[in-house]
Amino acid sequence: MGVRLMVVDDHRLLAEALASALKLRGHRVLAAAAPVAGAAELVVQRAPEVCLLGTAAPAEPGAFDPVVRIKRERPQVAVVVLGPVPSPRGIAAAFAAGASGYVRHDERIEGVERAMVKARAGEAAVAPQLLQGAFDELLNPPVQPDDEGRRLLRMLTPREAEVLVRVAEGEGTRGIAAGMGIAPSTARTHVQRVLMKLGVGSRLEAAALAARTGLLDRTGGPGRR
Repeated sequence: MGVRLMVVDDHRLLAEALASALKLRGHRVLAAAAPVAGAAELVVQRAPEVCLLGTAAPAEPGAFDPVVRIKRERPQVAVVVLGPVPSPRGIAAAFAAGASGYVRHDERIEGVERAMVKARAGEAAVAPQLLQGAFDELLNPPVQPDDEGRRLLRMLTPREAEVLVRVAEGEGTRGIAAGMGIAPSTARTHVQRVLMKLGVGSRLEAAALAARTGLLDRTGGPGRR
């Protein structure tokens, strides 16, 4: 049995193309509308079983405001979001707004159909690989440079942090020793401890890591008085 639906997208051509393809497969398309924001009113008026709603930026604030309105005024309408490969935040935002499913916009028409049917039946319509990717990223979030710099800095003593800054500025062992008022052997020991704690094998690698993670910005300057 065909699904009674509407297709909504900011790109009218995409909405009409998808609507045409679904009509050929026996579904009843009430309308193909654009843009998304204005189409929410039409969805509320027409009350389809399923609304396919396209978005180019699922993680943007307000991206799913139309879903919120549709579900508030027509809770029986199942909304399936069509969008790019989302971040976990994008998937979460879609479902938090009331969406019944999320389908990648490069999915085959058969995949879109399956999602429509599942959503109409009250089931969550999202590909297992999308959920797996979202869970993987949530459980193992990529370390942001700011976070990594903070973590590395916590591993260093204030004196080691000063040594790292001097290393990054290209000072040799004798220069570090003279600048800090310590013996060259002590400066050499500090450098080795810094390399060990940062997990790098050379002063050049230490300097590159410090610059890349923003660690140098957190040391409060080179420590010279």
